[in-house]
Amino acid sequence: MALLALDSIQPDGADVSTADEALRHVRDYLDRHPDDQGNIHLVVDDEHGREDLSVPRGAVELLARILAHMASGKGVSVVPSNAELTTQQAADMLNVSRPFLVGLLEAGEIDYRKVGTHRRVRADSLLNYMRHDDQRRRDAAEELTALTQEMGLD
Repeated sequence: MALLALDSIQPDGADVSTADEALRHVRDYLDRHPDDQGNIHLVVDDEHGREDLSVPRGAVELLARILAHMASGKGVSVVPSNAELTTQQAADMLNVSRPFLVGLLEAGEIDYRKVGTHRRVRADSLLNYMRHDDQRRRDAAEELTALTQEMGLD
């Protein structure tokens, strides 16, 4: 598996507005055609002419997510699920220190493999950890809210 650089696209003001407008159109199309699971045909019309493109629906759904992040001014990276990340790249994605991430790896929280003396983290394993961690946080917040209400502190 190849290592992957996590270069992101940082939207500027013009990109944010363009992404916001495009997102409305893409979401509208997807909402109006929820049962169409095949390819989606797009028309590209620019100064070089007009072209018809056929892309998988999943790619258009991913495009909608990318546009949503860009419309909110956030940078975006696309990482294949089988990509291998360095410990620093993985720590950056989690917004934690590299030593903290290494602790998670050693504790078995995230799958990794060693290449010589270096650890490599699979992107899909890291994303699974992030999803489970987010769910644990939501569950804890809901439990705290319920306890607050039960004690009449709300």
